[in-house]
Amino acid sequence: MIYRSYVPYLLIPAMLLSIPACRHKHDDHQHESVELTQANHSYTVYSDKLELFVEFKPLVVGSVSRFASHLTVTGDKFSALSDAKVTIRLLVNGSEQTNSTDSHDTPGIYRLALEPKISGKGKLEFDIAAKEFNDRIIIEDIIVYPDEAAAMAAPVSDAGAGSISYLKEQAWKTDFANAPVQKQNFSTVIKTGGQILSASGDETVITAVATGIVDFAGNRTISGSSVNMQTDLFIIRGGELTSANVEVKHQEAKVLFEKAKADHDRAKELVSDKIISEKDYLETKLKFENAKVNYDVLSKNYSEQGQIIRSPIQGFVKSVLVEQGQYVEEGTPLAIISKNKRLILQADLSQKYFSELPSINSASFKTTMNDDVYDTRSLNGKLLSYGRSTYTNSPFIPVSFEFENPGSIIPGTVAEVFLRSSAIKDALVVPVTALTEEQGFFFVYIQTNGESFEKREVKIAASDGINVRVISGINEGERIVTRGAYQIKLAAASGNMPEHGHEH
Repeated sequence: MIYRSYVPYLLIPAMLLSIPACRHKHDDHQHESVELTQANHSYTVYSDKLELFVEFKPLVVGSVSRFASHLTVTGDKFSALSDAKVTIRLLVNGSEQTNSTDSHDTPGIYRLALEPKISGKGKLEFDIAAKEFNDRIIIEDIIVYPDEAAAMAAPVSDAGAGSISYLKEQAWKTDFANAPVQKQNFSTVIKTGGQILSASGDETVITAVATGIVDFAGNRTISGSSVNMQTDLFIIRGGELTSANVEVKHQEAKVLFEKAKADHDRAKELVSDKIISEKDYLETKLKFENAKVNYDVLSKNYSEQGQIIRSPIQGFVKSVLVEQGQYVEEGTPLAIISKNKRLILQADLSQKYFSELPSINSASFKTTMNDDVYDTRSLNGKLLSYGRSTYTNSPFIPVSFEFENPGSIIPGTVAEVFLRSSAIKDALVVPVTALTEEQGFFFVYIQTNGESFEKREVKIAASDGINVRVISGINEGERIVTRGAYQIKLAAASGNMPEHGHEH
């Protein structure tokens, strides 16, 4: 898309008509005026990689025109293109003039000059050779006038003019971007609240396998600590306990095992010599096997310090349920370990949306931890279930999604949730970051030319936390400021509008 504007000399105050040229500072670079007998042209053209904003005086045969070419690398954030070679080429009726430069006094601004040889309609080509890519931008229907009188007689237009000026040098220093408004499918959104929960099977409760006094094993037994499989967490010791003492039980099991083993070994010899019956041998063997199982269980993870409790999975300690030195019985919960790989988003839906439950298919959400907005679709998420009735003593219906944890979400966090249902086709959608609000009214900033913007009120409908549907105020294809709208607002409020209509 090309934005073209002309600044007519008639707009210049009469008191300046006697001044042949002027210089004034625009932020970081000097802007030189052209002769006051002609209008200044500017074009804004986009390729897949770049934005070109160029200003120059009308092209006249035998007269040198200087081009201030502002080159911006587009994408998520706009930035000045530095370290590139820029070649300009004028093609008119088979005639060609070129000029190149690989230097700039201000990063992103490349100054070139041409002196047309013949008049007529042609085109300008800009060839850009940067480190990471090459690009070509073409401006069609460029007119070369035979003389200045013809240029003066040509009609002028203020198309593309805007009431707010915001220079490229300012935009390059801020978090700025723009994009064309496009139609796309947009899902109806229901805004509500919810909570992040651990997924089923993602958590493990560690319990005491013996009765005794609990000691913490090392510095990993703290909520939030990461643990590996078989990381030592607790030690249960008998201490001064007179009953159910883990050390005493282990010693008793060892003695019984050794006696049962000796009895079994002797019975094997006696039964082979027919001294004892097969029945007596089998009873001895059964006692040995039972004693061995009991001893193996008590010996597992046992040390001189006591019974060691280790993490059965890799993850992090979600919570510690006991205190150092606490007495616990066998089966007492000690801690909860979470893998934290998959989580549950449980949204609380008001009863009035009950009829829309079957059409809900995804959600986006924002936690209280930061301003990042997450989408269950981009997190490999899926709808698990929705309730057919409300909670007990609650007016809300639960809607649950499972998703992969990107690593920055903690179970138990409260969330602001945007549930998506049936899609609206061909809706005008803009990012939430493009909106500014004033006393309940919403506005966007339209880029009418490279450094010119227009404030436009819009009527909005639903939002999914990332994008918002606009029902009036803008048209498809218009470029709006998607990042940096607040800076444009400040520039408009300051009333300090840099002048245009001159080459930089």
